[in-house]
Amino acid sequence: MEDAGSAITSRLRLLAEYADELREYRSQATNLALYTGTKMLRRSVERCLQVTVEVCLDIGRRLIALEGFRFPHDNQDVFKVLAEEKVVSALLLIGLQDFARFRNLIVHDYARIDDGKVYQLLKTRLDDFDAFADAVSTYLET
Repeated sequence: MEDAGSAITSRLRLLAEYADELREYRSQATNLALYTGTKMLRRSVERCLQVTVEVCLDIGRRLIALEGFRFPHDNQDVFKVLAEEKVVSALLLIGLQDFARFRNLIVHDYARIDDGKVYQLLKTRLDDFDAFADAVSTYLET
């Protein structure tokens, strides 16, 4: 059975893999018109973003359990707990909570997905995943 620490480490590797895949999609989506006009690219980006956020949430929940932090009430609260415990910064918290809201939208209200917003996330926010991974790794090393 995988312990919580090694589970987090394996999820961090998975996070890096998905973030790299998103970077490949970002390079393919050279402009909004191409992105919105390419169904396979759009759907691939949406799914990859969803899974990447799920990996971050999984890491967060496992770290919360490992450290005995307070139990989060929802997905956004997972990241809030990590900020309260100084695992992630207040600035990073804002982006992570945006991703949690995006995940909820894409899972539960997929008919309202705004391609422009997804494209903007793809083009401007992938570094948040790296920052999250760095913050968790740094926390685990201390």
